[in-house]
Amino acid sequence: MSAGAHQGAAAAGQVEQMLQQVAPGRYDAYEALLHALAAGQVWMLLWHGRAGMPDAQYGNMEVEGLGYAPCVTSESELAASGWNRDHELVTGPDIAAALFPDRWGLWLNPHTPGGGVGIPWLDLRRIAGGLDRLPAGPLRITEPALDIPQFYALLVQNAHRTPAVRSLRRAWVQPALGVPYLAIGLDLYDTGQLAVDAVRLMIQQSIGAVPDGLPVSTVAMNDEYDPVGMWMRASARPFFDRDDYGRPAGQAPAPSYGYGYPRPY
Repeated sequence: MSAGAHQGAAAAGQVEQMLQQVAPGRYDAYEALLHALAAGQVWMLLWHGRAGMPDAQYGNMEVEGLGYAPCVTSESELAASGWNRDHELVTGPDIAAALFPDRWGLWLNPHTPGGGVGIPWLDLRRIAGGLDRLPAGPLRITEPALDIPQFYALLVQNAHRTPAVRSLRRAWVQPALGVPYLAIGLDLYDTGQLAVDAVRLMIQQSIGAVPDGLPVSTVAMNDEYDPVGMWMRASARPFFDRDDYGRPAGQAPAPSYGYGYPRPY
């Protein structure tokens, strides 16, 4: 066995080992499976075409209204599945990056007893973007109940001085694993380099008013794939809204379409 084949077999074994540990409520085991998948590879089942050809098309399945592309986790599982069409070997990060923008998940070993395990597109987004950079779901997102008026006042004051900022929102995020944190949603008029630098400076100048030990993150309000941003757009009113200033009394605000800051601080 070549070194590459040996590494591939080892990665497949790790994915299958973690897969056996997944159970309802076992978020730690599910997270371990995501890490194994991020370091491993899967055998994608092709419904049409051949691997590497322009007409190649993954299979698809629907579970509880969500779409998934089926795959298997090893050559032995491929044989056990009885799949008689072509397949394609893809790394975990590559298939995650290919599927999540269209809101497709990945379903591992659907042929096995119990039906296998589905990885929703939000978790594929985490694999593609970095599991340690994005919070582990499911997320519990609520209005913050923190009494930190000095931070909010300083942030609003600095936002007034930063013309790129259209509005700011906030949320309290409790991941399935990891510490809860305060999220600040950034809705910008402009994402040019000067605007990005100004917004980074705005946050740096404000963060000193945050109590010690309170984690704070930022969310780009134009990121249509971010679950915290989606919640903010639907449920959180801005605590700073430049467009509200100077509006005549009783006039309804115009619809706001955000332009966000793409990197966390």
